Amino acid sequence: MTNSPKASTVEQNSSISLLSDPFLQLPTSNSVRVVWFTDFPGEEHQVVYGNQLESTVTADTTKLSRVREDEDSQLAQTYLKPTTRDIWRHEAIVTNLTANQRLPYQVISVRQGEEIKSKVFTLAAAPQSGTPLKILLTSDHQLMPMTAANLQKVVETIGRVDAVFFPGDLVNIPDRASEWFDDKRGGAFFPCLQGRANYQLEYNGTKTIYRGGEIIQHAPLFTAIGNHEVMGRYSHTQSLKQQFGDAVPRFVAEKSYQQLVQQINPKQDPQVHTAWIKANSFNTDTYEEIFTLPQSINGGKKYYAVTFGDIRLVVLYITNIWRSPELNPEVKGRYQEREADLNLPEQWGYGQHIFEPITPNSTQYQWLKQELQSEAFQQAKYKIVMFHHPPHTLGGNIVPPYTNPIARIEQTETGEIKFIRYEYPPEQDYIIRDVIPLLKSAKVQLVFYGHSHLWNRFVSSTGINFLESSNVGNSYGAHLGDNKRLVPKDNPNLVYAETGDPNGLEPITPTLAPLQDEQGNNLSYLASNEITSFSILDTKTGIISSYRYDTRQPNSKVIKFDQFALTK
Repeated sequence: MTNSPKASTVEQNSSISLLSDPFLQLPTSNSVRVVWFTDFPGEEHQVVYGNQLESTVTADTTKLSRVREDEDSQLAQTYLKPTTRDIWRHEAIVTNLTANQRLPYQVISVRQGEEIKSKVFTLAAAPQSGTPLKILLTSDHQLMPMTAANLQKVVETIGRVDAVFFPGDLVNIPDRASEWFDDKRGGAFFPCLQGRANYQLEYNGTKTIYRGGEIIQHAPLFTAIGNHEVMGRYSHTQSLKQQFGDAVPRFVAEKSYQQLVQQINPKQDPQVHTAWIKANSFNTDTYEEIFTLPQSINGGKKYYAVTFGDIRLVVLYITNIWRSPELNPEVKGRYQEREADLNLPEQWGYGQHIFEPITPNSTQYQWLKQELQSEAFQQAKYKIVMFHHPPHTLGGNIVPPYTNPIARIEQTETGEIKFIRYEYPPEQDYIIRDVIPLLKSAKVQLVFYGHSHLWNRFVSSTGINFLESSNVGNSYGAHLGDNKRLVPKDNPNLVYAETGDPNGLEPITPTLAPLQDEQGNNLSYLASNEITSFSILDTKTGIISSYRYDTRQPNSKVIKFDQFALTK
């Protein structure tokens, strides 16, 4: 293809370009996947690689099935309603790689006879045991204001990292294509992680443009599902944000299906049944179509385990829908249904329902038990478990407890519903009751998670480290002192934690350079909308270092403010 006399070359800064730079996925001992996106189908898509770019492999192309834009999309073009956007995904498997050898590569897409080339990046197979690695631990990007600055400082401070571990909330609305690729504000997901962002921050009249970091072109990305990877009930008319917030439990969709089965699926086709339930409850289709991840037999990409150098990484699907903690009768929230919807079950939100079971009788839990007993896990130097929902945090999203809501419904004598309350008994918290004991017995060294947009960490009495490094772009605060969580108090037998970690651990004060409050007291957390943080695991030393950068002072240095060691 590259020798064709009919093909001309188009640089990426022209009007015709790739929708994303390439990024690396699913490395094995002798291969790695290269993935990129275009907004045209193209005639041919290839990866050239090798010291002289002498080898070629052709990519397979698929079209994303659910990505759309709507009236809230931040693009030059405007949309009046949810509208399908045509985006093609290209994936090539680069094989016959040698361990610990990094090679140059470039992707080329041909459109109407013209070659559109990326820059030249580097790739490698999965590292062998004993290879020193630097792993970026980051979470909850969500197009937030400081994300581009954060990732730019990663590259400026650390250089090239070897992998990215990311426990969820990559974007805000997973089916909105522009949030992944080309939001006009300059902070979409891929541009930030590929050094192609264009996000401006302004403080005291000083404007600074941040480009993000050229990271995932060289380093594989391993992700977990957060609540922002899950879309709710599909609609042709509701905004994408409304659809995102309109998830309901599978059993609700199943009940509706049984009432309509003769109209929907008279031939009892199981594929029709599955598709209908998913479209009328929730799905992770776009997330799963975008990423090529390790897979488990029962969980697919939703939960999996992978060996990467000296690390055994276990990724779980632990997240629930986010509902507002507000107790206003006009709010469909965590603890209640909206007053106007009480007698309209089709409008109910069903509280903060959980997407994937993790109770002892669940498929995911049984898989986790087997994985923790596997030789690959037992022999790993570093045993890390990653999921989205926090087991320990000062943040707001840990309350109520991680358990399926129990509906308390009060009716009038005539059957009219007076109120619906949702309750979450703390003793039934599935993470604390069921998952953590497994991790303790398996001698897990690190549990890494996000969701509350904080940096804070904890250590259990048995030595498990818990790290939440998700203050990347914004924070909703740490709940200590007078900053109390909004919780209901109408049931004296059910008390939710207004401050602190509800699950009994005290946060660890950063060991090197903690921030201080106005009285000069060291803070045990980072919760700021001006100071952003990231964490790096160095497998040579087993030390996790956390860094912070004050975006109000663009010329200030990045400060290492905490470090701790993972011990066997």
